[in-house]
Formats: sequence, C-alpha cells, structure tokens
Amino acid sequence: MSEFVKVASLAELEEDTPKRVEVDGTPVSIVRTEGEVFAINDICSHANVSLSEGEVENCHIECWLHGSSFDLRTGKPDCLPATQPVPVYPVKIEGDDVLVSVTQES
Repeated sequence: MSEFVKVASLAELEEDTPKRVEVDGTPVSIVRTEGEVFAINDICSHANVSLSEGEVENCHIECWLHGSSFDLRTGKPDCLPATQPVPVYPVKIEGDDVLVSVTQES
C-alpha cells in the first residue's frame, strides 16, 4: 500500500472541476464536489482517455469521449458504453492539504 501523498490544496480545487495529478506514477483525477473530495483513476475503463477532461455532476464524472459516467464514490459506471469500474483511492484532508493514497492491486 502506498503512503498518502499531497496532491493539491483545497484552495486549488474548484467545485465540480476535475484536476489531473500523478500519484506514484498513476494518473488520478481529484474532484471537489458536494462538500467532499474524491480521487478516481483518471483513465476511462472503456476508451483509455482522461476522465479529468469530462464534466462532474451529482457525484459522477463523465468521460468526454463517449459519455460513460462513473460514480466518484465507487468507480462503478452507470451508463454504457463502459462496463468496467475505475479504481477509486482514499483521500485525507490535513488542514488545507489534500492527500491521496494509491493502493497496489493484486
């Protein structure tokens, strides 16, 4: 399991605007929405494109290319064409710092 790594400050995160970062070489989309901060793998499971270029609404992020939408809490897709979930990662807030841990999958 990775350590928590600072990826941004709360002040850097605009509401409902994804921010792409890298954590231990993994592309991650950080999203501040509905009073929480989420971290989800930045690559769509359907088309290998950046989710951080999509729109956020109702705690979901939409892939800009084909319109698949993923729940920011679980990574599960809620519409086609994506059928596979996207990994989500734990987030900690320490003061104004946003920290993320990218866990290694077995």
